[in-house]
Amino acid sequence: MSNTRPIGLFDSGVGGLTVLQQVFRHMPAESTVYFGDSAHVPYGPRKPEELIGFAERILNFLISCEVKYVIFACNTNSSVSLPVVRERFALPMIGLIEPGAREAVRVSTGGRIGIIATEATIKSGAYQRALRAINPGLAVFSQAAPRLVPLVEAGRAGTREAFEVVSEYVQPLKKAGIDTLILGCTHYPFLEAEFREALGPGVMLVDPAEATTLAAREEMSRLGLLNNPGGLRVRHRYFVSGDPVSFKETACCFLGVEIPPVEQVILD
Repeated sequence: MSNTRPIGLFDSGVGGLTVLQQVFRHMPAESTVYFGDSAHVPYGPRKPEELIGFAERILNFLISCEVKYVIFACNTNSSVSLPVVRERFALPMIGLIEPGAREAVRVSTGGRIGIIATEATIKSGAYQRALRAINPGLAVFSQAAPRLVPLVEAGRAGTREAFEVVSEYVQPLKKAGIDTLILGCTHYPFLEAEFREALGPGVMLVDPAEATTLAAREEMSRLGLLNNPGGLRVRHRYFVSGDPVSFKETACCFLGVEIPPVEQVILD
């Protein structure tokens, strides 16, 4: 039986669009509701209680949109808020941490895995725990990168400034001899070219978005939540807590397509 309700996704801003792209690719029959909490970006410096509060308000909004499943398209909230709100909401939901960790272990050639993420994600230790739960013998190295989200939100990916900032952050990871790097923030894949140039060809980059989307599809199939191809017309809706015009301009640039009008929703 087909379930035509949309999938909900949320992030602090435009970063979660990297996950939305994977939903478009792997679940093209699904409608979506995307919420960018751009009034509170960046999430990295926020305290856990703040992040949990944001997540609860956004989840209540997504439930009002009648979503059937939620993808936390944000590593910070996946690491800090998801374990808490899972106990408070009956809605099925998935985060980026476990799928991303499994993919990193799968592609690593030498068991030396780096994590680059926001301050909150690194402090949570979520990726470190997930990796070592799979293989306790891994060598894991972490690097917080607080300047990268503001760069992406400002549309400065692809600039010399972005390359210089990325290069600065990855230097300790290069010295540690990592063979694999988890891009532990959904904004960072927009800087993939900078990471590849700064790290060189010997380091595998892992974007958890695809592994998470595939895991979501598998769970939704098991729960009978997938929409049948050829069902009702697919619809994609976008909401933000901040400036909808700025978000739409950046989103269209990153996605390479025109998106529907973005609506502002104040959740405070």
